[in-house]
Amino acid sequence: MASIALGVLAFGDSITNGGGELQWGVALQSWALGVARATGLPYSAYAVDRAHVHDVLAEQIPAFVQRATPGARYDLGCLYIGVNDVRSVDWDPARFERDYREALTFVLTRCDRVLTATAPLDLGRPRAGAKVSQLNTIVVSVAGEVGALVVDLTDFGGRNRVMADRVHPTAFGQIAIAQRALRVLSADGMTVRVDPTSLIRYETTRLERLRWDSTYAYRATKTAVRSTWVKARA
Repeated sequence: MASIALGVLAFGDSITNGGGELQWGVALQSWALGVARATGLPYSAYAVDRAHVHDVLAEQIPAFVQRATPGARYDLGCLYIGVNDVRSVDWDPARFERDYREALTFVLTRCDRVLTATAPLDLGRPRAGAKVSQLNTIVVSVAGEVGALVVDLTDFGGRNRVMADRVHPTAFGQIAIAQRALRVLSADGMTVRVDPTSLIRYETTRLERLRWDSTYAYRATKTAVRSTWVKARA
């Protein structure tokens, strides 16, 4: 008897883990959860805040092996990792590539499709800079080598989509990532049942928009000051 695929399986860091403040009343939920809801599939997540690729290998995959039904298979595996790695002072492209290939290969052994993603070029404050291009080259190369799909987030950004730290997506940013992921999956033949934007409801007022803009401006200024201090100290 053929095994039944169990839906969407996700690994990664805080971007895939989701959670955070509301944006105009919309909860900040993982892009991978948005993909699961839009395709009508169950969702299983092992992503952890602040994770590096080594944490996927040392903690998240072992947790999955321990908790999941032995031999369980999934329709789709999601692995978005590398943002914390590339922002670290000890960024090591060769080490990342080795660990990333191992993690992605494992996900492929349990999933009919695997989806990964590049990182925005304008990443972090202080900016991660040229290291992001190194990360993205590795992601695209390894994904092509093992047969995974890639969501291109190199140009991802915008005040309503990314928080002032230029790292974490807002609630609407998570939805936008899910939409990009679903376009990739649809082109690969996967059935997409609804647009993620149809699953949320919100209303805004002029006062709420002003409050949002003011809060963002304050946080952006605070982040810029801290970024300048970090660079000066370095």
